[in-house]
Amino acid sequence: MSILETIHAKAKANPKRIVLPEGTEERTLKAADQAIATGIAHIILIGNPNTINNLAKQYGLTNIDKATIVDPIHHQKKEQYADLMVELRKSKGMTKEQAMKLIEDPLYLGTLLIKSGDADGEVAGALNTTGDVLRPAFHYVKTLPGVKVVSGSFIMISKDSQWGENGVMLFADCAVHPNPTAEELAGIAISSARTAKSICGFEPKIAMLSFSTKGSASHEMVDKVVKATELAKQIDPTLNIDGELQADAAIIPDVAKKKCPNSTLGGKANVLIFPTLETGNIAYKLVQRLAGWEAVGPILQGMAAPINDLSRGCSVSDIVNQIAITVTQAGA
Repeated sequence: MSILETIHAKAKANPKRIVLPEGTEERTLKAADQAIATGIAHIILIGNPNTINNLAKQYGLTNIDKATIVDPIHHQKKEQYADLMVELRKSKGMTKEQAMKLIEDPLYLGTLLIKSGDADGEVAGALNTTGDVLRPAFHYVKTLPGVKVVSGSFIMISKDSQWGENGVMLFADCAVHPNPTAEELAGIAISSARTAKSICGFEPKIAMLSFSTKGSASHEMVDKVVKATELAKQIDPTLNIDGELQADAAIIPDVAKKKCPNSTLGGKANVLIFPTLETGNIAYKLVQRLAGWEAVGPILQGMAAPINDLSRGCSVSDIVNQIAITVTQAGA
């Protein structure tokens, strides 16, 4: 069973309520139909009910009638959610009038469904930017206790089982935080370890990447990775983590023997933590496009409830996979 098949099986065994704020978007509707048909989630669609039902007929979708549809303009909990928004943002000057208008935005409504306990997770981004998806999440769902930074990881899947964990690796941060401090980088490593266990189902072997291996170069960017590695070990002494390591020393045993013979990873890392967003984002796209690996994500890490972003170029299957991942996160 592949890792995606395993994730889908976990979701089907314990389906959760997943809200899709872009409820009238074609790929989202088709993904919702598939998710309902396979039983991986209880779907909540935000959008005008007549529009959604007409589009479902137009696309030949037969399961949308089993979804819960929430009209962002007219729904029975609109005022209740607005009151909650005012309570949570009163220190920022939020008024009831502002809240009543803002709650009509599907992205804000989706987060309030989660905050109120009426949904377990959210998937969005087929139409909206990452910033638009995350802004209401940061305002109302916030981060897990003790987590100071949200990050985005990708499950990278190769047909060659020699890499990572039988061909599966986790890359982070590839989606959110441009230039994390040492403290934030340590937090990203710890969050990624949790994702590796709960979503990927393997024990993390974490490499903190740099252009230096164990002092082969001197630079403040290397110092940041060294400090982050030490901090992560202090926070969670059970982690199998090492750094600073160059990419080849992290993933190729023969290179590891030469460059870092005492590394606990032995060139078999399955979680790669990149020092900046630019390096992580560039790396995952190069591996995906040039080496033909499948990239699944981004999986947002560190939120108090699972809220996952999509690429605006996503496919229907990408959205279905994100729904299954979000269900698995909610179950964990």
